[in-house]
Amino acid sequence: MDHAEETEILAATERYYVERPIFSHLVLQERLHKKDKISDSIGDKLKQAFTCTPKKIRNIIYMFLPITKWLPAYNFKEYVLGDLVSGISTGVLQLPQGPFAVISLMIGGVAVRLVPDDIAVPGGVNATNGTEFRDALRVKVAMSVTLLAGIIQFCLGVCRFGFVAIYLTEPLVRGFTTAAAVHVFTSMLKYLFGVKTKRYSGIFSVVYSTVAVLQNVKNLNVCSLGVGLMVFGLLLGGKEFNERFKEKLPAPIPLEFFAVVMGTGISAGFGLHESYNVDVVGTLPLGLLPPANPDTSLFHLVYVDAIAIAIVGFSVTISMAKTLANKHGYQVDGNQELIALGLCNSTGSLFQTFAISCSLSRSLVQEGTGGKTQLAGCLASLMILMVILATGFLFESLPQAVLSAIVIVNLKGMFMQFSDLPFFWRTSKIELVIWLSTFVSSLFLGLDYGLITAVIIALMTVIYRTQSPTYTVLGQLPDTDVYIDIDAYEEVKEIPGIKIFQINAPIYYANSDLYSNALKRKTGVNPSFILGARRKAMKKYAKEGGNINIANATDVKADAEVDAEDGTKPEEEEDEVKYPPVVIKSTFPEELQRFMPPLENVHTIILDFTQVNFIDSVGVKTLQGIVKEYGDVGIYVYLAGCSAQVISDLTRNRFFENPALLDLLFHSIHDAVLGSLVREALEEKEAAAATPQEDSEPNATPDV
Repeated sequence: MDHAEETEILAATERYYVERPIFSHLVLQERLHKKDKISDSIGDKLKQAFTCTPKKIRNIIYMFLPITKWLPAYNFKEYVLGDLVSGISTGVLQLPQGPFAVISLMIGGVAVRLVPDDIAVPGGVNATNGTEFRDALRVKVAMSVTLLAGIIQFCLGVCRFGFVAIYLTEPLVRGFTTAAAVHVFTSMLKYLFGVKTKRYSGIFSVVYSTVAVLQNVKNLNVCSLGVGLMVFGLLLGGKEFNERFKEKLPAPIPLEFFAVVMGTGISAGFGLHESYNVDVVGTLPLGLLPPANPDTSLFHLVYVDAIAIAIVGFSVTISMAKTLANKHGYQVDGNQELIALGLCNSTGSLFQTFAISCSLSRSLVQEGTGGKTQLAGCLASLMILMVILATGFLFESLPQAVLSAIVIVNLKGMFMQFSDLPFFWRTSKIELVIWLSTFVSSLFLGLDYGLITAVIIALMTVIYRTQSPTYTVLGQLPDTDVYIDIDAYEEVKEIPGIKIFQINAPIYYANSDLYSNALKRKTGVNPSFILGARRKAMKKYAKEGGNINIANATDVKADAEVDAEDGTKPEEEEDEVKYPPVVIKSTFPEELQRFMPPLENVHTIILDFTQVNFIDSVGVKTLQGIVKEYGDVGIYVYLAGCSAQVISDLTRNRFFENPALLDLLFHSIHDAVLGSLVREALEEKEAAAATPQEDSEPNATPDV
């Protein structure tokens, strides 16, 4: 027998016994003494905020220079080989492709909008120079929008707006990244087939791109497709080999690097571009452009685009970061990502670059080829710098089909996320809706509008969950203080005369009416129905010639709320306000009972608030109405398991304006049950004392 089985047997056989008073809220508060909390003054808070300590300095350095944190802890023997292979593979793949496709399309869209193809050029400029003039203007636009996007991202990071990443739930992130993978896949098809198509952006761009490729498939380049499929098969087989023997290999085989070298060699050796018209990378310009000041006068024309680019760039980055973090078990900081993106974009714009973001394909290549730390990214960057400065000519013969095959193969992990659908179908239909709506909206509306739509839908599901929570009637597991769903287990029994009602959500304006209706429906106790039944019973009795005081037969509400002499509500007397009783005890005569429909004798409703984390002013008014409605027909309403926050909400909204309502609060369901039974036993004893009968004894308190 193992330790777990022994523990389980011990837990099942052991018993515990607790002897304590019944804790209503007032009784419990008498036993407790609050700690004195001394709040800091504004001056002390400002002093603490601006005090410079070694810990604060260290945290600031880690935020802006994270390399100072991970590099000293770098495990050279374990990580260096994987980082080296990954850096080279990612760097080779990065050379001819440039930035992330979606951000490229967004910046290209604003550049073309402000500098269209038919823009007027200065007189005396020929066609070639006119094209150069137009392209130079577009570069200025790209620099301006990049600088502004970087400033926005940096400011958001400093202001700690990275918390918005919490709204990107896992189903949303996985649906979003899957849609982004489809976007990348469709953009690679034309290179794989070797066809020329127009570049599309915006809504339904993925549809237009796919249709354009299919319409031109008759013009496909067989040689280009053959090279791409060969590399495709090589990578799939190699990755399977890497996965199967990963425990025995010191590092994954750099398949992407070999594919690029082999593709470049075959293309150059057989002259694929010249002989078979295979698209190749072509000339790579050498050297870096000199620094230049972005044109800030364009900010008022591009600020909307800059905001969209800043948000989409961050969203794509944090989504991919979360995906990899969940896979490898580490945390990401949204604020740090914003600061990094902001610094890169604002600084890079000075060197005539445009906005960066996370690339799905290159990130997956870096992760799939064994990259462990940021050193792999540093090596990839150094390799790109080396190519830009000196060795770019070596890759001029690299076929575009090879690169497209590498990208498509590394999207496999993203496409495997379609397996989420049956999982969410079994576990959560709401999360399935989030996944599908995110995927569909991001696929057809574009990643920018799709992301906004997905976040809105995700927030709407939160409202739906709280507006349509689970309502449960609880019963007691006999001889215990455990109360669970009466409809779920045969052993659970209701306590006679008591209904226990539970909600698993906050009570606020969106669900307060639904809560009240569900309470009456699930418990089967409706005060309006009881009052209506009593009135009908009195009418039937009167028709038979009975004579009864109707005011006394219904309730004693009039005597409690209205003064007999002047007909006014209770007034202040000696600085003390008189309140009507919380529960109006009925004086319904026994001779009328035969006219009443069969009703369950319920004297107490217990509202379980253990799962209610807040209640707003509308919810408090609804609760006041519930207490009054049931009180008018002689039924007590107790509140059990209220958190400190809920009690604070009730107090702030003047629920306890009548101090007698404090007697309705109990620490737990069991305390409320015992309190109810004790109250009923005392009332029966008082009634028996008022009308003594022979050979009768007051009922004892039931043992629960």
